[in-house]
Amino acid sequence: MSTMAAEVESLESILEEFIPTEKQKFVKHLLYGQELSSLDLPDEAKSLAQRQNFELKGYLFPAAPESTRAPRIVRIAGIQNKIVLPTTEPVLVQRDALFARISELINCAALCGVNVLCLQEVWTMPFAFCTREKLPWSEFAESALHGPTTKLLQELAIRHNMVIVSPILERDEERGDVLANTAVVISNTGQVLGKSRKNHIPRVGDFNESTYYMEGDTGHKVFQTQFGKIAVNICYGRHHPQNWMLYGVNGAEIVFNPSATVGALSEPLWPIEARNAAIANSYFTCAINRVGTEVFASEFTSGDGKPAHRDLGHFYGSSYVTAPDGSRTPGLSRTKDGIVIAEVDLNLCRQVKDKWGFRMTQRLELYAKELNEVLKQDWKPDVITE
Repeated sequence: MSTMAAEVESLESILEEFIPTEKQKFVKHLLYGQELSSLDLPDEAKSLAQRQNFELKGYLFPAAPESTRAPRIVRIAGIQNKIVLPTTEPVLVQRDALFARISELINCAALCGVNVLCLQEVWTMPFAFCTREKLPWSEFAESALHGPTTKLLQELAIRHNMVIVSPILERDEERGDVLANTAVVISNTGQVLGKSRKNHIPRVGDFNESTYYMEGDTGHKVFQTQFGKIAVNICYGRHHPQNWMLYGVNGAEIVFNPSATVGALSEPLWPIEARNAAIANSYFTCAINRVGTEVFASEFTSGDGKPAHRDLGHFYGSSYVTAPDGSRTPGLSRTKDGIVIAEVDLNLCRQVKDKWGFRMTQRLELYAKELNEVLKQDWKPDVITE
C-alpha cells in the first residue's frame, strides 16, 4: 500500500470532503444502515482525549420498547492504539509504556460509563510474529491468570466496575510453557472469568503466527457477565462464518473481534465481515484493529517473492460496532489511537431474531448431517454432471 493511502484519516473524512452535503445522508444510509445518534459524552472525557491525542466517539443503538421486558442498556467499547516505543527498546520498557497509555484510555472509557471494554489483539507488544524471531518477542508472553497484565487490569476492572477483555500472548505454564494467542476475560469484580484462544491461525503473507502458537483449544466459550453474554473471536477467525455462528449458538449477545491486520491485505474486507456476522447471528459485534506501522531491526521475508522488509505494513485501525439489525457506527481513524463506545439495548438481539427469523430458519441439523459426511474418508463432493 502506498504511503499516501496509509496517511488517509478515514473513509468518513473522504465522504465528507467529496460527497455533496445533500447526498451524504443517503450514502451513509447505504454504508451504515440507520442513522445513529451520538452519545453525549462528559466534557472531562473529551478534554482528556484532546490532551492525550486520541479519538473518542460514542453512538446510541436503541431497541423498541417492550411491555414485558425492561430495557437492557449496556455501554461497550473497543480501544485501538499504536505501540508507544520503538520495537528495539527493552521488552519491559515497551510493555510498561503500553500499560501507561492503555490505562489512560481505560480511565477515559470509565468516565464515559463503559461497562464492557475490549483491547486489541496482543495489545501489550508489537505484532512481531512476522519476524519469525523467538527472542525477544516470546519474552512478552505471560500467564493468563497471574501475569502482570492481568493484575493491572484486575485493579482497573474493580476500580471502574468494568468487564475488561485483554488479548495477550499467553504462556501456558501448566501445559509445557507453550504459547497461545489468548483473550483473558476479567469480570467487573476483578475475577478472571476465563480465557478464549484464537481458533484460526493465518498462514498468509507476513502473518507467520504458527511459528509461535497453534490453533486454540477453548472452542466457542461465552462468558456470562453482569452486563450480558460476551464472546471473543480473535482476528483471523472473522474470516470464518462458522466461527461467528458457534458463538451465537452458545448464546452470545456481544462478540468482540480484537485484531491486528494491515491495509494491503484485508482492508476491503474489514467493514464487511463483523457487520455481516452481527446480521447473520443476531448479536452485536465490536471489531477492533491496531494502528500504525511497526518497524523491526532485522529484515524478513515470507516466501512470497517480495523483497526483504522491516515492517508488516500499515495497521489501519477503523474500529467499529455493529448491531443485529445491520446498523453500524462509522469507523475510528485509520491513523490515530481511539475509543469507540456504543450504548446498546440488548433487547434488540431477540427483536431482530423475531423479525428476520434467522435462528428459526438456521437448519443446523441439515448442516450437521452434511458436515459429518464431509469428514468421512470416502466422502466425495455432491456434484451432478451429465
